[in-house]
Amino acid sequence: MRRYCIATSVAFGWLLTPLAEAHPLPISYLELRASAGGVEAVLRAPAIDFAHDLPEVTPDILLTVAGLENHKAALAGVVATRLLVTADGKTLTPILQAAEPVLDQMDVRLSLRFAWAAPPGDLQVRCRLFPYDPRHQTFLGIYWQGKLEHQAVFDEQTEVVGYQIGSRQGTFAIVRQFLAEGVHHIFIGPDHILFIIGLLLLGGSLLQLLKIVSAFTIAHSITLALATLDIFTPPARLIEPGIALSIVFVGVHSLLAGKGRHDLRLIFAFCFGLIHGFGFANVLGELELPRAALGWSLLSFNLGVEAGQACIVLIVAPLLAFLHRRSALASRRIVTAGSVSVVVAGAYWFVQRTFLFQ
Repeated sequence: MRRYCIATSVAFGWLLTPLAEAHPLPISYLELRASAGGVEAVLRAPAIDFAHDLPEVTPDILLTVAGLENHKAALAGVVATRLLVTADGKTLTPILQAAEPVLDQMDVRLSLRFAWAAPPGDLQVRCRLFPYDPRHQTFLGIYWQGKLEHQAVFDEQTEVVGYQIGSRQGTFAIVRQFLAEGVHHIFIGPDHILFIIGLLLLGGSLLQLLKIVSAFTIAHSITLALATLDIFTPPARLIEPGIALSIVFVGVHSLLAGKGRHDLRLIFAFCFGLIHGFGFANVLGELELPRAALGWSLLSFNLGVEAGQACIVLIVAPLLAFLHRRSALASRRIVTAGSVSVVVAGAYWFVQRTFLFQ
């Protein structure tokens, strides 16, 4: 039995090793504004990704005005080979107009222009910015005459997106796209996964677990709505460490509640769910979409998050229940090992994210 528990602890540690990487959200944003004279593009991506492709350049250098100015040509060269825009089959040449650091997000923002003599009928965008990281996604928004007409996401499976000038993407396509992104975000978001697992470690009846998960769902839906309506959106420098701290709390609570303390998971699920909701909202809120598009995007994104969350519950809860039925002693040891692992990971992220946003 002891060997089994040790193996379980090692397994938790092995799972948490890749989860504690310093690059938790490999996402970039591309905005294309097409008009009669060409396309004005704004590309924003993590400085750590740009630095990966520039020899002897660190992210800190790219987060300064002087550092960006010194490496503008190199940045333009990287983008020119990985972001290709064609109009009616003719490849357009990008011209880098400006580069600036976005310090609160540790990003770099590039402004580019693709000129054409006359608006084409067909616009095609090929984008694979950072192939070294297969997880990386680029959110695309295409505007025509000031109105958002098309949204898409570039990833390992999708590198080319086509758009007919003047056509508008249907609501169903937006919902389908961001529903999938919500599911994807849950499974690439180890902090959210560990928070949910921390809530489930103590087990309980189906009704009890349903109440806990529902409290988390209601809470982060509230903050998603607040972000959608631009009522209240705290900065990421507060939200990201707050999410990490919530993981520490649920891990510590699992340890204490297992020793006879009160079960406060319902309260934790709701209160910390509010913080996690702002974290979800930040992912899409950074796209700076118009209100209508942001509403549909966040709604479908939220539904996708719920679907991903349900998958985690359906896998973890029955497994923990099975282990408890087999041996109460083994179950307690596994809960202890899991709780300690959750606390360690949450504490690491808290320290990391606190210093990251300084």
